[in-house]
Amino acid sequence: MSILRWSPEIFWRATPRELIAAWEGLSGGRMIESALSSDLERLMESFPDSETIKDKETD
Repeated sequence: MSILRWSPEIFWRATPRELIAAWEGLSGGRMIESALSSDLERLMESFPDSETIKDKETD
């Protein structure tokens, strides 16, 4: 929202086509590769949560 300088109302009312057009305008039409499960696993190992959800539920 802040990069586009759209209000929350405009952002949430935008169609997928409008969001894609806005992104392409900002990125110069560059495509971004989707993250793979191995990417997520690597990030989770690099940046572990200090508390797990299960730990929070027992408090």
